[in-house]
Amino acid sequence: MSLIAITILASAASQMTGRHDARPETVVVAQLQIERTSIVRIRPALSTPPAPPVRWQEKKGPKCIPVGALAGALVSSPTSIDLVLRGGPRLRAKLNKNCTAIDFYQGFYVKPSRDGRICEDRDAIRSRLGAQCEITKFKTLVPEKD
Repeated sequence: MSLIAITILASAASQMTGRHDARPETVVVAQLQIERTSIVRIRPALSTPPAPPVRWQEKKGPKCIPVGALAGALVSSPTSIDLVLRGGPRLRAKLNKNCTAIDFYQGFYVKPSRDGRICEDRDAIRSRLGAQCEITKFKTLVPEKD
């Protein structure tokens, strides 16, 4: 409350009591606080349709990739494994024809060369079950446009 409002209250109190001295007997100062709460209710969707699966298109890929760029992998077809790189890009590692990607469902590991890269026609992936397949080609994957 401002100083002007207190002065007005003081002069009003003196007029009501009939006293005109400089100091009123009682000065009432009040504070009013207004709070407002709003509740917004959102109904959850009963069933949301699943997102359509992403269809990937293969483009020309790099010859080599740094081992540190790998973030994840999944078996995509009988003869290839999709690699997810840090930051989101995807590559498809094509395996030689006598290898089947099904051997790699339990996981796999890559032994990088001294240069810290995995290269096509040079390096291989090894399954935890003992299989070993050479990477014949890398393809860059991009989402197909409808």
